[in-house]
Amino acid sequence: MLRAEGHEPVALLCVRHGTARYTEMSELLAAAPSELDVVMPSARDRMAPLLRLFEPDVAVCIGFPWKIPPDALAVPRHGIVNGHPSLLPRYRGPSPVSWAVRSGEPEIGFTLHYMDAELDTGNILGQVRISLDDEHSWEELTPKLAGAVGGLLPGVLERVAAGDPGEPQDESQATYLGAFELEYARIDLTRSRDDVARQVRAWRFHSAVPEGKGALTEISGETVRVLRVSREPGDGDALECADGTLWVVESEAL
Repeated sequence: MLRAEGHEPVALLCVRHGTARYTEMSELLAAAPSELDVVMPSARDRMAPLLRLFEPDVAVCIGFPWKIPPDALAVPRHGIVNGHPSLLPRYRGPSPVSWAVRSGEPEIGFTLHYMDAELDTGNILGQVRISLDDEHSWEELTPKLAGAVGGLLPGVLERVAAGDPGEPQDESQATYLGAFELEYARIDLTRSRDDVARQVRAWRFHSAVPEGKGALTEISGETVRVLRVSREPGDGDALECADGTLWVVESEAL
């Protein structure tokens, strides 16, 4: 995308640790152009010195698992542009899609904004709404997100190059949500089918899922993680909820 708009990537910066919540490292390295330097700081305080080697005009950040320190933020002369899958300032935090699904939102969004010292609080450069349908995995949702980035990025980088400061976020509308509470990991069959179905979907998008957490229930005496359910009768096990039955379409043993 960057090259198609006439920009020249000079390096890919990623980390060895904490990448399980994002793209597998082997996939990331395989996708990186062979002529591009791949830089892996061992700790946050190594980011600024490594970035300085490349004298970047701007950095574009999507899915980076560390909070970037102020000295690294200051290296690119036009700053760092971050991508966040929500309509900021709503759903700040590490797992906005999962919270939107849990809340029953009909849409999410994607925002490109300047990074600052706090999380997801910098001035907005571009934003687009994205419908939420029945996606149950990142594989199903990612094409929508990629399309949003592709549509936003050219105009956003034009604004950055022109020195446009972007628009401040409306703090009166801000929400920040972190990890799901542990109690939400287990399915409560005294709740409605809609609640349970949202719970199953929400866990599919939750970042840093602890081992064994996420839409758990007992089936044939064993604890399983439910990955997909349906209102339509099927071959899977039945979950008797407060207002009717859901059928398990996909699950995994712990």
